[in-house]
Amino acid sequence: MRAPNAVREPALFHFVMIKPTHYDDDGYPIQWFRSAIPSNTLACLNALAEDAGRRQVLGPNVEVRLHTYDETNRRVRPDKIIDMIRREGGRALIGLTGVQSNQFPRAVDLARPFLEASLPVCIGGFHVSGCIAMLPELPDDIKAAGDMGISFFAGEAEEHRLDEVLRDAYEGRLKPLYNYMDALPSLAGEPAPILPKKHVARTSGSLSSIDLGRGCPYQCSFCTIINVQGRKSRIRSADDLEKIVRENYAQGIKRFFITDDNFARNADWEPLLDRLIAMRERERMNIGFTIQVDTLCHKIPGFIEKAARAGVRRVFIGLENINPDNLIAAKKRQNKITEYREMLQMWRNHGAITYAGYILGFPADSKASILRDIEIIKRELPIDILEFFFLTPLPGSEDHKNLAAKGVWMDPDMNKYDLNHRVSHHGSMPDAEWEEAYRAAWQAFYTPAHINTVLRRTCANKLGRPGTTLSTILWFYLMILFEGVHPLEGGALRLKSRRDRRHGMKRENPLVFYTRYWGGTALKVFRYARVYWRCKKMLDAALEAPDRWTYSDLAIAPPQADEFDALALYHATAGGEEALARKKRDDAIRARTDAHEEIPLQPAVTPVEAAE
Repeated sequence: MRAPNAVREPALFHFVMIKPTHYDDDGYPIQWFRSAIPSNTLACLNALAEDAGRRQVLGPNVEVRLHTYDETNRRVRPDKIIDMIRREGGRALIGLTGVQSNQFPRAVDLARPFLEASLPVCIGGFHVSGCIAMLPELPDDIKAAGDMGISFFAGEAEEHRLDEVLRDAYEGRLKPLYNYMDALPSLAGEPAPILPKKHVARTSGSLSSIDLGRGCPYQCSFCTIINVQGRKSRIRSADDLEKIVRENYAQGIKRFFITDDNFARNADWEPLLDRLIAMRERERMNIGFTIQVDTLCHKIPGFIEKAARAGVRRVFIGLENINPDNLIAAKKRQNKITEYREMLQMWRNHGAITYAGYILGFPADSKASILRDIEIIKRELPIDILEFFFLTPLPGSEDHKNLAAKGVWMDPDMNKYDLNHRVSHHGSMPDAEWEEAYRAAWQAFYTPAHINTVLRRTCANKLGRPGTTLSTILWFYLMILFEGVHPLEGGALRLKSRRDRRHGMKRENPLVFYTRYWGGTALKVFRYARVYWRCKKMLDAALEAPDRWTYSDLAIAPPQADEFDALALYHATAGGEEALARKKRDDAIRARTDAHEEIPLQPAVTPVEAAE
């Protein structure tokens, strides 16, 4: 029996969840007054932790107190967190969650003061999971972090897997590694991802997140999704979706980013969209969504139509390249350049703003070919936003695994693996040319003339949203012009703290730091305003143009019978020529089949055709 005056076990457990950012080139965390994209991992983990607390996984007398931090929009002060834990008493676990490769150095730096205070730290996310999934042994950075006393979680935390970590931390016996990579959990019936409104309000537009499915069926060699989350889709139910939306809606949150890597390949896309349609049309719920899809989503009968009715207003599309040779080299065989125009025009006709990802550095790329292809895209494809990325061998991808096995150089600084820095060598382009091509690509697409063209296109569309299109363009344009970060890592009003500089870098003199920070901020605000007014004048002119509703150009013009022969998209590369020839042959086969004609034997396809 416990003695009458014995000290009772702590009745309080703090679970501190931190989604770290990563450092800029000067060694300061990239942080904003308002960030762009919410952390779905943080929302998922918070929901799982809330559920664990309700189920009393630490016992009936232990309160589980949760603390969430998204460092992209909130400064994380380990000293203050430590003081809070000591002041309130109890035990704690510091969980660094959703840590990507470029965020791993920052995560380790955040862990240092907690370890010095004898608080247990566990890191989870794609960097740890991807390395365990694809490499024969852990890389040096993870080994060094383990030697510091950091524990790791690989895989996903659903199906009560988080319970084990919380119990071990509470009992003071945290394991070095929790490896769940061999057993991907079901998502059906799991707690709905949610964050308190005060955290969501820190994102631009008060945008929350939902993951309705994980995994992707494709085999892109640069992708980490398939090796961490698997190639088989695991999905939430329509009931789960409705619960997520209603819980957020009750907090006043009405805009959502569906984070599925490819929502179009969710086997239950239709009942999911039907549920949202019912909520919007029957209950008049003003909800809107951003989704990610592939370039063949328009081939799914009814998909785009139902997505529009469900409130999808922004669409991220993995276009990646317009050279079929590059797509095949990356094992992105599902992308057919002959489908791009039809797909993009369908989204446009349903009022969606389209974002297209575009990767630079495939084997057939050169600076000249990249700039040529961008001009083709500007003329011939109705894309609103084009976002560029370095081809990056991310840990967890097949590309990284192959280069590591061959001993090929890759930059050892994980902080640079943000798709905005070159971290490997190109097969033919010198390093300087590749880097210059990346900068030149942004400059080539976001010219004042092309911004004006995109605005004219959206103003000519009855379902277009000119104001939203302009603000979206400015978000990307201003990040590239003045902030030096990728727009997807951008935000409103850059924040910096002199004391948060990267471990090992010298702390700057206060006079130098604050003069540069505040002076630079004031100068950027002035430049922001100047660019805004210039673009606002373009928008006003487009809205008032006599030919507003009749404006057209090659990209948005209705399909013509001879357009395949006229478009440079199909004639700039040998791969484009082959793709066009294949399309013509397939169309002829379909026409003969429809007419019940006898189909002659076809000549053997080329190796490129067979691969695609």
